[in-house]
Amino acid sequence: MKKAIFLLITVVVAGIYTANAQGGGGGFQRRTPEEQVKAVKEKLVDLKLSTDQTTKSDAVFLKFYKDRDKLFEEMRGGGGDRDAMREKSQKLANDRDEELKKIFDEAQFKKWKDEIEPTTRPQRRGGGGGGNN
Repeated sequence: MKKAIFLLITVVVAGIYTANAQGGGGGFQRRTPEEQVKAVKEKLVDLKLSTDQTTKSDAVFLKFYKDRDKLFEEMRGGGGDRDAMREKSQKLANDRDEELKKIFDEAQFKKWKDEIEPTTRPQRRGGGGGGNN
């Protein structure tokens, strides 16, 4: 009996430790714009960008992520109209894409929009039921 209780306590403590180590409990840390650029840059490898294209696209992505972070801060600071934020966020993405169209060739831009960009969007956390009953 004592071994079973000890084992149960060990499993519970290990579960709590694992959840906290993985950022559970709301301790999620936002990546900096520079970290976000690095992450997207790793996904762009398949586009086989030239050095010039890489330099220019890095600048576009850095501006996009910095502007988006300002927008999120604005919302958290009390200017929180979700619809207005969604519109502003969409405008930022559209502006970013217009700049990328000038840097990427047609095939690269198509691959960005169809395959890479969808993987850069933040994933929603946990259940909540999105109507998939």
